[in-house]
Amino acid sequence: MKKSIFVKISVLLAVMVLSLAVFAQKSKLDKAGWKLGVQSYSFHRFTFTEAVDIAHQLGLNYMEVYYGQPLGEGMEGTMDFRMDKETRKQILKYAQSKKVKIMASGVVICKDEQEWKQLFEFANAMGIKIITCEPEYKHLEYVDELANKYKIDVAIHNHPKPSNYWKPEMFLEATKELSSRIGACADVGHWARMGLDPAECLKKYNGKVKSLHFKDIKAAEAGEAERHDVIWGTGSLDIEGMLAELKKQDFEGLFSIEYEHNWDNSVPDIEKSITYFKKLVDELY
Repeated sequence: MKKSIFVKISVLLAVMVLSLAVFAQKSKLDKAGWKLGVQSYSFHRFTFTEAVDIAHQLGLNYMEVYYGQPLGEGMEGTMDFRMDKETRKQILKYAQSKKVKIMASGVVICKDEQEWKQLFEFANAMGIKIITCEPEYKHLEYVDELANKYKIDVAIHNHPKPSNYWKPEMFLEATKELSSRIGACADVGHWARMGLDPAECLKKYNGKVKSLHFKDIKAAEAGEAERHDVIWGTGSLDIEGMLAELKKQDFEGLFSIEYEHNWDNSVPDIEKSITYFKKLVDELY
């Protein structure tokens, strides 16, 4: 009897210790104002609902959706800002059932003002807080107008050349007359592949960052064209330096894990990346 009570007490104490550790970790992320989520493109070989399942498995509560992903779970079509209201409800219900918040969407480039309006109406209906996009210069003022009307932040992404925003100076010049609703989605991997220093690029953005497509990439090697994603902390990017710079800028926002390698079995790599990220958060805060 005494042995049974001792075992139960030991188990309860272990659960309490684990709960306190989890609470401490969440508190540090909360203190930083940092939200760690995943870009669903990381799982583009799966359906949206499968991507939500994986996010839940990884303990991630935030997701950035990409347009074009098959929906799954009997829902027809793909993720699309033109979808009907009933499909929107089903998507939200499924995500909520897994405790996943659709925080952002993109990357999108709309062809005209009508499409931009549809996109913002969709984001507003879905509770999306950030639209990740690369607007044509001629649409920037209209996008700014919509961002303020719907109170949704715009995070302009930096695809590689020939993108209009591939280096910080191009983004800063194009948006200098726009409101604070217009900021940046910093894709640190694309910067590195363009020969830029991601930590220095973040310094140039100086308070303009709304979100990040965060990653680490393989070091450049002679004869290799691709620098693919690797487990965070094992590649060529200065992860610690970037996080320190974001802390210095009092950044508060979304880190979207965008893991574009080992497509069919990336979960173990992403798990290790999350562990590394949380370790650095512990050290920073």
